[in-house]
Amino acid sequence: MRGAARAVATFSTLRRASPGPPRGPRAMDRASPNGSGPPPGTGSPPGASETLISEGRATILFPSANEVFYNPVQGFNRDLTCAVMTEFARLQLQPKGIRVVLPGEEKTDTSSPQPPEDGDGDTTPAPDGPEAPQMAKPGEVCEGGLRVLEALAASGLRSIRFAKEVPGLRAVVANDFSARAVELMSRNVAFNGVGDLVAPRMADARMLMYQCKADREPFDVIDLDPYGSPAPFLDAAVQAVSEGGLLCVTCTDMGVMAGNSAETCYSKYGAVSLKGKFCHEMALRIILHSLDSRANCYQRFIVPLLSVSADFYIRVFVRVFTGQAKVKASASKQALVYHCVGCGTHHLQRLGKVTSHGTGFKYGAATGPPVGPTCEFCQQRHQLGGPMWAEPLHDSAFVERVLAALESSPGRFQTEQRMRGMLSVITEELGDVPLYYTLDSLSSTIHCNTPSLLQFRSALLHAGYRVSLSHACKNAVKTDAPPTVLWDIMRCWAKIHPVKRERLAETSPASRILSVEPTLQASFALRDDANPSSRKRGLKRFPENPEAFWGPKARAKAGGGISPSLQEKRKRHQNKRTERTDDGTSLKHFPCKRFKEGNCSLGTQCCYSHEGEPPAAPTP
Repeated sequence: MRGAARAVATFSTLRRASPGPPRGPRAMDRASPNGSGPPPGTGSPPGASETLISEGRATILFPSANEVFYNPVQGFNRDLTCAVMTEFARLQLQPKGIRVVLPGEEKTDTSSPQPPEDGDGDTTPAPDGPEAPQMAKPGEVCEGGLRVLEALAASGLRSIRFAKEVPGLRAVVANDFSARAVELMSRNVAFNGVGDLVAPRMADARMLMYQCKADREPFDVIDLDPYGSPAPFLDAAVQAVSEGGLLCVTCTDMGVMAGNSAETCYSKYGAVSLKGKFCHEMALRIILHSLDSRANCYQRFIVPLLSVSADFYIRVFVRVFTGQAKVKASASKQALVYHCVGCGTHHLQRLGKVTSHGTGFKYGAATGPPVGPTCEFCQQRHQLGGPMWAEPLHDSAFVERVLAALESSPGRFQTEQRMRGMLSVITEELGDVPLYYTLDSLSSTIHCNTPSLLQFRSALLHAGYRVSLSHACKNAVKTDAPPTVLWDIMRCWAKIHPVKRERLAETSPASRILSVEPTLQASFALRDDANPSSRKRGLKRFPENPEAFWGPKARAKAGGGISPSLQEKRKRHQNKRTERTDDGTSLKHFPCKRFKEGNCSLGTQCCYSHEGEPPAAPTP
């Protein structure tokens, strides 16, 4: 709290020193930064160096130079956020007697399934009375609706889409620290005619959230989608969101969160990442752990609604509540991961435990570890990762609501087919089973050919265990079966499809695993329930990239300089996986070492630079 107070004091000092319009939360809800913006729909046309970009129901002006960041790959992210925010608005506004209505729902009696009972007051019935409930439609200001903050808005595309596609909003604050971005944002707001809902703002996102916390004007929804890591903004965000409010966080630093830089991951998120096959789900659990641990400092805790790993980023939607009793259970929701470097087996160690004690609960330290000095299957060492979130990643009832809304209002989003496929796989996931194995890694460990997904799932079902897919990996196996059962099934498969044991080293993981006779006789006969419903229906679950270099884009540069594309940068600095296509002229940028020593005999034929005079020959 002292850190937050110092930040607020600093912000207040800067505010007093800078003359200008009022900047309090009430002023932020106005139509424009100075309170007098252009009429709706009368924005200036695109200039000579600008292009029009359309996404959803929004059309924005965008400069040709890389001054403001925009990535079309994140269209799925923005579509999903609009869908989640719409269902969250239903949950929050239903107790107030406000009915959220999408196009095509005006004549229906009910708008959505009833909200799930979670004990946090979301199931309060609408007030009775002869008056019809207030209708909240997209593009209209809703009195008593949600206040939304997009802390890092860039061009303002996301905020404009919120205003035009999400019903039940009272105000949207689109903030950015770049003057060029705020200027472009203001033009886009006027160009789309949403000045009555969207208020552009220029401020440091952290100071803005701290100030709103101090003024007791929290936001109902806070969206964090930075370039890279959101770690610097998490502390302010968990304080500035309202009770039961929605926090939407995107992480694009997947190299850090997937195990390439474990020490950097710890410095940013307070957890050590591991480079395992389950790295994408572990990244989701690391950011949830980081959010919960920061919220715990203020007697708050999180409840995940939806956690998604897609393309090159992860995206989580969590609600934030206050409750000292619930915070005590946070330690039991975190776990360390023991990961074998030989066979890839993993075990979880909870940080705390909760036991029932009469009418209440007793909290204490967990006992462990769950493994010995070496792996029981291959006798290799373990790596220790975490802590990470070990509770469910999603609220199944909420995900069903989002799916039902997509079915009742088709055609709302360009990526609707992908959203339906991914959300369907999420509803099939085993929520109480953290992490997963992959079928190819199990087969690769013992050097055998790979069974089909249906065969392996059938073997687990025949053995009496549950199994599911994971939206984070196409060939994932998520099961509550212990590792001994998994390796017994693989041993049985190796007996049907023999492995050339003479080629295996005696100390290899494959040799040590196969040297043990299986205690479980696995059956690979196909079962009907082994094929998941999303697969039977042919949903678009794991789509291929629509074009080459489908991923992160270059960071925007202040002043309008055009950053080199990522593929050019890879070719210039790495060039490890592709063959050079130039004639060697690019090496002219580097000086010739032999020329500096005075013994380069190639002259002008040398592919390196000979700029400058060679050193004089030493005198005898």
